[in-house]
Amino acid sequence: MVSSVTSRGFVSLVGAGPGDPDLLTVKGLRVISQAQVVVYDRLVSQAILDLAPSSAEMIYVGKQLDFHCVPQDQINQILVDKAKQGKKVVRLKGGDSFIFGRGGEELETLAEHHIAYEVVPGITAAAGCTAYAGIPLTHRDHAQSVQFITGHLQKEGKAINWRCLAQDNQTLVFYMGLKQCPNITRNLLDAGLSAETPCAIIERGTTDKQRVLTGSLDDLPLLAQQAQSPALIVVGSVTRLHDKLKWFGVY
Repeated sequence: MVSSVTSRGFVSLVGAGPGDPDLLTVKGLRVISQAQVVVYDRLVSQAILDLAPSSAEMIYVGKQLDFHCVPQDQINQILVDKAKQGKKVVRLKGGDSFIFGRGGEELETLAEHHIAYEVVPGITAAAGCTAYAGIPLTHRDHAQSVQFITGHLQKEGKAINWRCLAQDNQTLVFYMGLKQCPNITRNLLDAGLSAETPCAIIERGTTDKQRVLTGSLDDLPLLAQQAQSPALIVVGSVTRLHDKLKWFGVY
């Protein structure tokens, strides 16, 4: 929590989890149920939005590929303005706000305006979706490390150290990378990763519409053409365990 605040308002930055409303934390539930204003993203389920009081002001600021309903600087300003009105504000994001959720940027703005806040972590998509797909992120026989990478690549992927990623015995998880699958594949192959490296795309993970597509790194662009957003890309031999360990929708 921030000290030396100058307003009576308060902002709770809440991670709603990857899709299944049952994965919301107990604290997240409590905070949402007390909200006066809820500023929410596209991937937050309706079941979680329904937890807010009927009197709460609901403000949609969702983003999707190549289209931002509300620019980030305006989202920051909404949080500031509502808090300065003395409101209990919940900034509700899918997954976890600190993993590719721009939560840190929003808190920096609140801190600059001396507005009190707290962070309520959520289950990030990499953990939730792979668990529901029966794909362990680490495994003694497959991967001793895991890396989370944004799929919003800069031109030619120069912002990413692909040679560091193109290693055996680790798991790579790409967020928001469906459209970038041809670039991801090319860069990993050029960096030395085998074309036979197992991969998976988890579409709409943890929801009743979840679908898991598996293949090799060479297959990844074709798999991406068959998938819909939101989707998570997993690269590494742990994805071979999906057929053996899958449980969601089976039992």
